[in-house]
Amino acid sequence: MYNLVIDIGNTNSKLAVFEQKELVYYQMFNTLDKASLASIIEKYQIKNATVSSVNKENSELSDFLKQSTNYIPFTTEITAGIKNHYQSQATLGLDRWAKVIAANCLYKACNCLLIDVGTCVTYDTVTANSEYFGGSISLGIKMRFKALNYYTNRLPLVDWQVEDQEIPEGSTTINAIKNGVLQGLVNEVEGFIAIANAKKESLKVVLTGGDAVFLNKQLKNSIFAAQILHEPYLVLKGLNEVITG
Repeated sequence: MYNLVIDIGNTNSKLAVFEQKELVYYQMFNTLDKASLASIIEKYQIKNATVSSVNKENSELSDFLKQSTNYIPFTTEITAGIKNHYQSQATLGLDRWAKVIAANCLYKACNCLLIDVGTCVTYDTVTANSEYFGGSISLGIKMRFKALNYYTNRLPLVDWQVEDQEIPEGSTTINAIKNGVLQGLVNEVEGFIAIANAKKESLKVVLTGGDAVFLNKQLKNSIFAAQILHEPYLVLKGLNEVITG
């Protein structure tokens, strides 16, 4: 039995096919069209499907999935055995909730700090006894570069790619911006990990998101290295947990 899960983010859409809990196909799209979707559904004979979107759900997409699969709407009302203490569940991002569900299933009876480094940087903690109290939302790397350019008269917009994993010395204006943004994020993340460590024992730190590769390399030599796990498909795995049952 094959499941189809789709994560529609601020920048890209991610699609995955699972056979039970094994990921067998993954693709990232700038725009997900029905022809591509129909081809995947036919190839894998998809049974169950669900969607997480940071925006209002695309009704055309959900209607298509309802016609072609057993479509299971994903909402924050799906608890998956987690006690949710978030006080504004209506505004809790579905991607954040999918990550919490995934961590609670993948790392059972463990305290987990989930750090998603994407358009935004989000920090969420799920406890060893399956409780969620919320977290933090910060600016993503490219958003920080854009803010420095937008709110100043003379600072240039830096074109940074995740493959550029070194933090340069600030010997030029471009490198000074890179140093400030990139080292600033690393320091921020290390601060959040330190705070979480003070509150929870035996903490696992799970990195995900498009820019997590950069952060994972920066933290390999930190005092927190032994706690770090890189899980690029965390949202997709959380969605699959819901529809696998």
